Amino acid sequence: MEVRKPREDETDVVRAIVEEAYSPYIARIGRRPAPMDDDYAARIRDRRVDVVEDAGELVGLVVLVDEGDGLLVENLAVRPVAQGRGVGRALLEHADRTAARLGRDELRLYTNSAMTENIELYARLGWRETGRRTEGGFQRVFFAKPTPATA
Repeated sequence: MEVRKPREDETDVVRAIVEEAYSPYIARIGRRPAPMDDDYAARIRDRRVDVVEDAGELVGLVVLVDEGDGLLVENLAVRPVAQGRGVGRALLEHADRTAARLGRDELRLYTNSAMTENIELYARLGWRETGRRTEGGFQRVFFAKPTPATA
């Protein structure tokens, strides 16, 4: 598995990964999850997206936003056929390395409260819940963890 920046001509593939990863949650949430409607062409141009390529195929992505005092994992998406193969962990480890390289002490992320599998996964991986609130009509659960180099 290789984590790298996507090319602009891979924008449609990035969108497809997000559609595949988040579509199962539409019924639970009652609407399209926010990441499904993000502008991935702009995110790729701004160099905020990193992808995982496995055997020549893009199978996952992470959107990272430098907030100055921390690094936000704004979106983490893995194709359903690639889930359970360590793609998500590889992307979170990439986020750890990026935060350390930028000198950020903390990583942050949020997920929808209906995505219970994600909440359980983040807790197992050492993320601590920092709050719950509604934003843009979405019930969100917020997490943080220290950057490994500063832990």
